[in-house]
Formats: sequence, C-alpha cells, structure tokens
Amino acid sequence: MSNHTIVIPAPDLETATAFYRTAWGAEPHTETPYYVGFNLDGQEIGLNPAGERDRMTGPVVYWQTDDLAAKVAEVEAAGGTVVRPVTEVGGGTSLALMTDPAGNQVGFITQG
Repeated sequence: MSNHTIVIPAPDLETATAFYRTAWGAEPHTETPYYVGFNLDGQEIGLNPAGERDRMTGPVVYWQTDDLAAKVAEVEAAGGTVVRPVTEVGGGTSLALMTDPAGNQVGFITQG
C-alpha cells in the first residue's frame, strides 16, 4: 500500500475516466460523481472533477499524515504556503493543498 495518492484534476470526469481506463488498461475501483480512483500496482491515482474549484493547477501528490493540522503548520514554517486549508472531503478523509517556495503544489491527506 502506498503512503501517497496522486490526484489529477479532471473537469470532464467521464472523458477523463474513459481516457485513463484505456491509457492504464485498468478499471477504477471507485467511480463516483466527485472522485474516480484507480489502483495501479499499489499506487492510488484519483481523478478530481472539482480540481479547478479546489485550486489545483495540475496533478498533485497527496502525502499521508496522521496529524494533518500539525503537518500543515510544519510545512508552512518551512516556507510553504496554504492554497486550500484543511478540508473534510467525506468518509473521514481530510486534506490540505500547499505550495513549496517555488510554487509547486503538494498535498497532505489523513484518512479516518
């Protein structure tokens, strides 16, 4: 099991799902109107139709953490900037989106 999830913004979820089914030769394990998840050799890759609303500028790696608020504070102290604050997204899962000092996006996620 991977300790991170890659999320790809996908404004047209149906088209993106069809594309990645073909590109990866795999079926999604989760297919909802708000998230489509694939597991490729233990790597979770998800499609997010609300990526633009969530302020994603491209694919983001979400790193698993047990204490999301503490991780956000730690990364902010190291020069990171909060793009999307800690947000509950359902099913006991919360995430935060940040940028590094160069403006690259990195995310953190906790699952209850």
